[in-house]
Amino acid sequence: MITAGIDMGSRSVKVVLLEEINVEGKPTFAVKKAHLMMPGDLDADQAADKAFADALAAAGVTRDQVKSVFATGAGRNQVGFATEGITEMTAGAKGAVFMFPQARTIVDVGAEEGRGIKTDPDGKAIDFAGNEKCAAGAGSFAEAMSRALQLTLKEFGEASLKSDKNIPMNAQCTVFAESEVVSLIHSSTPKEDIAKAVLDAVASRVCAMVRRVGIEGNVVLIGGMAHNPGFVQSLKNAMDVDQVTLPDLPEYVSALGCALIAAERLH
Repeated sequence: MITAGIDMGSRSVKVVLLEEINVEGKPTFAVKKAHLMMPGDLDADQAADKAFADALAAAGVTRDQVKSVFATGAGRNQVGFATEGITEMTAGAKGAVFMFPQARTIVDVGAEEGRGIKTDPDGKAIDFAGNEKCAAGAGSFAEAMSRALQLTLKEFGEASLKSDKNIPMNAQCTVFAESEVVSLIHSSTPKEDIAKAVLDAVASRVCAMVRRVGIEGNVVLIGGMAHNPGFVQSLKNAMDVDQVTLPDLPEYVSALGCALIAAERLH
């Protein structure tokens, strides 16, 4: 049995195809194919259809073989061929606990949103707190600030690791924060110190959300910002934890959760 999960984010479409197999007489799941596509100039529904078609082609699977398609993300209602839509919290918790059974605190930081999720041992989200669409607690904030410093996002994250300064950023809005960054540049503050200040600010806001639901057990970071080593370090410092667990493909975890829930519903 094959199911699919589609995560319609604000910047990209993620697709996971999941196959149920038997191992020593016990049913389990294996990812058959994961696929990511940047929508570019495509409408959301066209982007979802193309990403799904590309994933099917790469896996050698036909649409008829996929028994159920669940969608999540900000644009989940625009996936016309989806069987059902579920929230990002539900999908993220399920995917994270499938990968890391001891996970109880999930931190999800993508391009436009950040959230903290508390989950039970079955991967069911039991509480969450989000940034209510404010970019200051998400990846687009770091991206905007990296452009102000004329650095790529990768260079921005790496530069922050070279700093040991703690420079507070007071602005709660991307527009005002950019002015603050410009002021720091004009005062000849090193780029690495500014990069750390920005990522510390994002991590502080994300940490405030996570503390509202409580930090318990293993902390797992999912979403695209997990690729930013500077943010990961800032988050560890803000949460005062020794370790934050990172999946190999953090941006696909919610799509994986969708495919898992689709399989469970079929049973």
